[in-house]
Amino acid sequence: MSEQSDELSDHLTRFRALCSTIQDLQQAQGLLDWDQQTFMPRLGAEQRSHQLAALASVTHERITAPELGELTHQLSEQPNLDQDLRADLREVARERQRALRLPRDLVAERARVCARAQSAWEEALTRDDFQLFQPHLERVLQIVRQAAEAIRQDHASAYDVLLEEYEPATSEQALRQLFDELGPALTDLLQRIQGSAHKPDLSVLQGRFPIRAQEAFVLQVIERMGFALDAGRVDRSTHPFTAGTMWDVRITNRYREDNVVPAIFGMIHEAGHGLYEQGLDPKRYRDFSGGYCSLGIHESQSRLWENLIGRSRSFWRFHFEPLKQAFPGVLDRVQLDHWYTAINAVRPSLIRVDADEVTYNLHVVLRFQLESALIAGQLQVPDLPGAWREAMQRLVGLTPASDREGVLQDVHWSAGLFGYFPTYALGNLYGAQFLEAMRRDLTEMDELVARGELRPIKQWLNEHVHRPGRRDWAPQLCQRVTGAPLSPAPALRHLERKYGEIYRL
Repeated sequence: MSEQSDELSDHLTRFRALCSTIQDLQQAQGLLDWDQQTFMPRLGAEQRSHQLAALASVTHERITAPELGELTHQLSEQPNLDQDLRADLREVARERQRALRLPRDLVAERARVCARAQSAWEEALTRDDFQLFQPHLERVLQIVRQAAEAIRQDHASAYDVLLEEYEPATSEQALRQLFDELGPALTDLLQRIQGSAHKPDLSVLQGRFPIRAQEAFVLQVIERMGFALDAGRVDRSTHPFTAGTMWDVRITNRYREDNVVPAIFGMIHEAGHGLYEQGLDPKRYRDFSGGYCSLGIHESQSRLWENLIGRSRSFWRFHFEPLKQAFPGVLDRVQLDHWYTAINAVRPSLIRVDADEVTYNLHVVLRFQLESALIAGQLQVPDLPGAWREAMQRLVGLTPASDREGVLQDVHWSAGLFGYFPTYALGNLYGAQFLEAMRRDLTEMDELVARGELRPIKQWLNEHVHRPGRRDWAPQLCQRVTGAPLSPAPALRHLERKYGEIYRL
């Protein structure tokens, strides 16, 4: 081996080691955040804010270190690089560019501010008092704007900067165009549904469902999906979420004793996220391009499992009897068709996580419009509750009676996650388009699902969506997997077909 080859090999080894350490630090931050939302004592918020700030500061130092920049440049100059290394170098360069424009003190302060804001949000939610949260949100918004302006430069808007963190290669303007196409079609479908004389019988959902029995049932479901409990765990939290990756994936859920539906679909949703993390390439999950592609793609996995599979008639042909057995006497007289139409009932809701398939994306449009206006300075934090009520009435036809069921319902803004919400709608669109591609390969998919055989779906997603990681950005991944660019058409076809049958449109 030549001296030049030895030097190149040494550069590559050092580059991989530095990248893996950064990924490890980021994953440690995620687990501290998971602990804050699950088991951390209430009074631990201030202490946790310092811990998260310290980790954020160290991570920032590592990614902006001159050595990593030099190695990235030297390796990028080499010919005939494999696609994974090219993707790693691209992602390191992109993240370094963002990080180098951010002062380290601002990074640490952002972590502290958001950790405090998250605890303040939890208290405000409990008390239904937006004013308790308002000063914290104002500080979060201030620091998020500072970060966006520091990075901005070539970006069209500050919101583009924030969006890029979660959904590279997507812009604020592209989202507006997408939502302008999607929104009217959903509104039209909703109006036709509301005008239908055929209404699902929602009384079949009523009953007493002991929480331990709910937990046992949903664990069986996610194990059938392929979620590995020896590489993950399930806990409770105020807002269901997923953290961790590969062999340490944490998912959380919430339960209501008077209604089993939120627990079932909350768990399927989070398990969809968990399956993505467990399905990454085990040799590359600590590489910069070895993790998930984007949050829109991540959300496509949870929404695909939750709605396109979990709410399908085929799914309940197998799972309805086990559900009845889990709650003796509660569902004995309920027929499968009644259950299927009830769990798919279209009922405009004030709460996003409880929204049906037809109206869910309208909730996302609402949040996108409000946070875009906040970042641009067109909307002030004290005016946010009123703006929320107006937008909810305009888009969904409902007005919240309290901030708890309005502006305080989501955790995202307390965590500084501006630009995150659009990924939920993108996930619905990507998921529907992936499903159409999957059906071309798994021609007997409905029959498999009706037999409770869900692993072939997981395996298809492992191969086509999970293991590639971030070799490509989401638009390119979508084109490669489905043969077409992202479009609302597959999602709208699914909704028209499904709800046209249920409501006899």
